[in-house]
Amino acid sequence: MPAPGRPSPEPLPVPDPPVGGERLGACDAPVLPQGAPPPPPNLTSPAWLVADLDSGEVLAALDPHARHRPASTIKTLTALTVLRDLDLDDRLVATQEDANREGSKVGLAPGASYSVRQVLAGMMMQSGNDAAHALAMKRGGVNVMVARMNEVARDIGAADTRAATPSGLDGPGMSTSAYDMALIFRAAMREPEFRKVIGTRQTELPGPPGQPPFLVSNDNRVLLNYPGGIGGKTGFTNDAQHTFVGAADRDGRRLVAVMLRGANQPEKLSQQTMRLLDYGYALAPGSSVGTLNPPEPEPPAPVAAAEPPAGGVQDQAPQDEGSALFDSLGAPLTLLFGSGLAIAGAFGFWRHRTKLAAAQRRETPPD
Repeated sequence: MPAPGRPSPEPLPVPDPPVGGERLGACDAPVLPQGAPPPPPNLTSPAWLVADLDSGEVLAALDPHARHRPASTIKTLTALTVLRDLDLDDRLVATQEDANREGSKVGLAPGASYSVRQVLAGMMMQSGNDAAHALAMKRGGVNVMVARMNEVARDIGAADTRAATPSGLDGPGMSTSAYDMALIFRAAMREPEFRKVIGTRQTELPGPPGQPPFLVSNDNRVLLNYPGGIGGKTGFTNDAQHTFVGAADRDGRRLVAVMLRGANQPEKLSQQTMRLLDYGYALAPGSSVGTLNPPEPEPPAPVAAAEPPAGGVQDQAPQDEGSALFDSLGAPLTLLFGSGLAIAGAFGFWRHRTKLAAAQRRETPPD
């Protein structure tokens, strides 16, 4: 990403014809199958899409190639990159730098050892920016991870997408579209480990050294509250506003709905997404206004993470990260451990988890 004082990158080129079909280039009205009823009322997102995950048919959309900030929905691309590049059984040690990330955190404890699989769960289930940072550093640094994410986006045909941070905190040139998020999510759903983690309701992560594990719960309300829900990803920043990806499986028919730059009024964006899924299921199978690009061939075996250059990798913060409201929850927390005092360590961890829970209740924008 650009260093402070350098200009933001040029906008991504706009493909012509539109990716996915001519009709998906429309931007002034919903794009619907012939004879379809109007979409649900009071959808606050200016850009949405509902598609069949298996056939790739786009069932309905509004301005699907409009470019907006993704917020934490970009963690779907981060996860896809991790699954392609890292060994999930490999381990990493969380750092204070991870714990100091702005915005939502799962609560990685500095000095604690985690598998890549565990950190991936923390990133996807509870939108942990600390987890996204830890995975980026495992891959060789934030800049290396972001560059690799953009390679993966190009490889799968996501022409509207440019990552600037691995967490979704706003950075220069950051963009995606409803079409691209469906495309990225569809590619990720081909990975068994991705399907497993987004469909997990609760898991445990190791606590600080010498302390017990702690519980992590999935925050995606489509998984929790929608009949047949199989998961997705939430997101929020000041610039992005509310973003949401939700997927469901009904009688073997799997749909995904994406909403960008939405609002939580008159109802939460998660509820609006569920109504959009209902609309998709009401359309006849085979209804189509366009297509998602065909999935790639099976991904190659994971490759070794790049070695950081001598002197370490610079973890450069995005220029406008400071203006981003907490992505989902929480204020930065610091874990304090007495190097030789077990009681002080236990008390510090109890306070850490208590504060994190309080922050979640107080500061998480409802999705």
